[in-house]
Formats: sequence, structure tokens, C-alpha cells
Amino acid sequence: MSSPARLGFGESPRSTVGLEWEIGLIRSDTADLSQSGPEVLGALARSAVEPPDGSASYAPHVAGEFMKNTVELVTGVCGTVAGAGADLERLLDRVRTVTDPLGLDLMGGGTHPFARAADQEVGEKERYSRIMERTGVWGAQLIIWGLHVHVGIEHRDKALPLMRGMLTYFPHLQALSAGSPYWAGQHTGYASNRSLLFQQIPSSGLPVPFETWEELEAYAGDMLHVGAVEAFNEVHWDVRPSPAFGTLEVRVCDGPTNLSEALTLAALVHCLVEHLSTQLDQGRTLPVLPPWYVQENKFRSARYGLGATVILDSDGNQGPIVDAIGKLLVELEPVAHRLGCTAELAGVRDIVRTGASYQRQQAVAAAHGGDLVPVVRSMVDEMRAGHPLPA
Repeated sequence: MSSPARLGFGESPRSTVGLEWEIGLIRSDTADLSQSGPEVLGALARSAVEPPDGSASYAPHVAGEFMKNTVELVTGVCGTVAGAGADLERLLDRVRTVTDPLGLDLMGGGTHPFARAADQEVGEKERYSRIMERTGVWGAQLIIWGLHVHVGIEHRDKALPLMRGMLTYFPHLQALSAGSPYWAGQHTGYASNRSLLFQQIPSSGLPVPFETWEELEAYAGDMLHVGAVEAFNEVHWDVRPSPAFGTLEVRVCDGPTNLSEALTLAALVHCLVEHLSTQLDQGRTLPVLPPWYVQENKFRSARYGLGATVILDSDGNQGPIVDAIGKLLVELEPVAHRLGCTAELAGVRDIVRTGASYQRQQAVAAAHGGDLVPVVRSMVDEMRAGHPLPA
């Protein structure tokens, strides 16, 4: 019989924010993925600017990822989304001092439009080999990138209520960030194919909506006991408490294709967590949806993006996601003002008005007779420009 895992909970000032942005390495000549992650990280380490082993720290740094085709930009612990954006901008500039001379480009998005799983290489860490051994073909499919937003929580008792409350806003975040309509050269029919790919791994997907920290520790103890994970951070839920950092980590979003939208999505998460945290301070019970409604909303927002009709409350009332987003923005305006991210949050309206990443990718493909190389080029161009570009 397993024993509960003692997870603890790190100290983190309330509503501090940190971002992790996974980015693909692209060959400039072919627009295909490059397996150059270790080479890029090695060059950064030799410059003595990044930690030599790519390990996590509270300072901005660049880390390796599961696939060699990926690097991850990790900000420091910041007081504002703008501060995190400044970290990301410096990291992008730093990475480009290495990648530009190597003939490599940087690309965001949730997936690469035409890369093949058979051509990718997994990183050399023992943990990555173990994941591949366990997951087989599904592990090989994980050519996916996301944006992870950490928001500081001042007390452990808030972590699980905030996790459950954030699931109400899953479709808002998924629809706005959706950027993976293509997979292995085919149009999938989904705005976010990434979100459904990733949930095939048993320790990924929607979280178990535990009520108490003791239930979470019992779950973690069981998972460790049976060898499903070797540490709690291998539980890759879409929304999860991060005990080591004392944060709520929101992993819903597809990787954005540009810095501007990365900060917009981060601001929305930042405001939502603070908004819900304030409601807890006031003694209010946070609105939650039954797990089956959350699951349905995940599917609908992944499938239809900003065109989705979603379930709005536990009574099963439904409405267009764009209307729900508009209403939410009005509710969050005073929170954004308090957190100093009014400008970044305003970008949500731009995404709704001009289209999300998946829509821009589809428009580029349509303009080029279905050729996906120009789609990759457009995503690379957006990364370099730092903002969305017309299709």
C-alpha cells in the first residue's frame, strides 16, 4: 500500500508571474525542423550567459526539452507581464546570436505543419528515454509546443480551488491560443490538434479535480508507488499546482507564434488567477463546471477554436465563445489595471477581431494552394516581427 507524497508548497509572492515558452528550431533552407537543440544550448553555455546544464532557475534562461528540435525560454519571477516580456525579448535576442549563424530560424505555434515524427530525435536525458520507453508511438508524436504561465499563490489552501476554478475558462484560453491546425502535412480539422495529442499520455490532459491537498498527496503517492511517474512534476496536467515554486501553472495554451500574443495570453491567465483569488479572499465559492462539461468544452474549443459554442455554467447554458470572451474582458478590466497589464490584456480583442494563429495559418495555406512551406515561413516571420502579420 502506498504512502502519500509530501509535496510541500514553495513560497511565492501573490500574483507574481513567470513564463515558459517552447519554441521550434527551423532549418532556414527547407523550413523543416532541425535537431539542433543540444548544439544551440551548448553554444549558449559556452558564452557563460546561460546555466551550463540548461537547468531551471529563478533567473531568465534557455532550457532543453523532450525533443532536440525545441528550446524553451524561461523568464525569471516577475512582478508584471511586461517584466516577463522583457525577459523573453532578451532571451530571443540571445538565442538568435547562436541560431542565425547556424542557418536556423525560430518558430512558435502548437505544432509544425508538416514535420514527420520519424525524423525527430529525443533528447539524451535518462528521463526522456524512460518516457519514450513508456509511451511508445504516442511519445514520438509529441512534436508540440505550448506556453506555460505560472502565477504565484500566497497560500497552499488556494491552489486546488484556483485549479478547479480555472477550468471554467479552459475554452477561452484554448480558442484564443489555438495554433495547430496542421499535422504531418495534413489539415486536421482542429484549431488545436496539439491539445488532443498531448492528452494521450496518461499523466497529461485535464486534472483530477481534487478537493483537498491530502487527496492530491495520496494521488501523487500512488503514482510514484506504481512507477507511473518519478516526480510530481511529471504529472503534466493542463492546469496544475506547482508545489516546488508555490504557483498555479496553466498549460492550456498552444505555443504563440509571436511575443505580442504570448504576453496577451499571459495577461489573461494572470488576471484570471488574481480575479479568482480575490473571490476566495471575499469568502465566495468559485463557479466550477462538472468534469464532463469541462471535457466537452476542451473538445469544442480544440475543434472549432473561436467558432466554438461552449458550455457556460453548471446548468448547461451555452453560447458562442467570442461572446463569453467579450463579457470576461469587461469583468477583468479592473484586475488588469491593478496588475499593470491593461495594454497586454487589450490584445485579446485584437485576436478575436483579426483571427487567432490557426486562422492565419489556414489563410496562408489557402493563398498558396495548400502548400505548407509558406505557412512555416509566415510563422517564422511572426516570431521575428514580434506580432501577428497579415496572411
